[in-house]
Amino acid sequence: MQQPSAAGGRAWGLHLAVLAIVVIAQAIGIIILPIGAAKVILLPMLYAFALAIVVNPNILRGTARIFTPRVQKLSGAMITIAITPFVAKFGTTVGPEIKEILAVGPALVLQELGHLGSILLAFPIAVYLLGMGRESIGAVYSIDREPNLALIAEKFGLNSPEGAGVMGVYATGTLIGTFIFAIVPPLINAMGIFDPRALAMACGVGSGSMLAACTGGLISAMPGHKDDIMALAGASNILTYATGLYFSLFVALPFTQWLYRRARPDDIQTAG
Repeated sequence: MQQPSAAGGRAWGLHLAVLAIVVIAQAIGIIILPIGAAKVILLPMLYAFALAIVVNPNILRGTARIFTPRVQKLSGAMITIAITPFVAKFGTTVGPEIKEILAVGPALVLQELGHLGSILLAFPIAVYLLGMGRESIGAVYSIDREPNLALIAEKFGLNSPEGAGVMGVYATGTLIGTFIFAIVPPLINAMGIFDPRALAMACGVGSGSMLAACTGGLISAMPGHKDDIMALAGASNILTYATGLYFSLFVALPFTQWLYRRARPDDIQTAG
């Protein structure tokens, strides 16, 4: 009974550190950086990640007394609890927009199949080039935003190799995903290959920061299509929340696990 109490006492340092990071990140606010025809939108979540990396015991040795291994394990469990209301909020955005989603047609539904193409591209790189183990399952099965993070946390736990993989991609996506989504869509549009509506739908990958960066870049490049871009990108993002999690649960994650069992048949601990 004394161990949980001791852990709870040490966790106060974690809570205070998190509070300080949140206050600093919110104080900085949203920063918009114009880059040519694109706009890079820096959100407080980005600053929070950067600050959290700085106070990591592996970087800042002095914080090792606060963020002990037991406290780090506790923080992993707290992430699952913290994102649950966030994921529930996503569900409330689907109902009011259902008419808009149905009006767009089957194109938005079929876009979920694109996850399989991403897996086929990323999985060989993760396993054969980078030599990743079970971490590759969590890393490549989706874009690893909040609903996908919750799925891995529920199925494997965030302290598992799969949890390490999903957290790695989640952090990477937050740090550099906004830049990529702000710059690449306007460049692809300049090639004249895709319809502006297709590019707008591609913005809706299930990430608010990436959605904002992508639509901002496209609108800057095609101001005459502003309404179409906003409507289709928003519907695509909502549909990703509505169906993407189920697609990940029943199709993408089992498919990735099957690929891993084929690639590493000697890893008998592979879940599923």
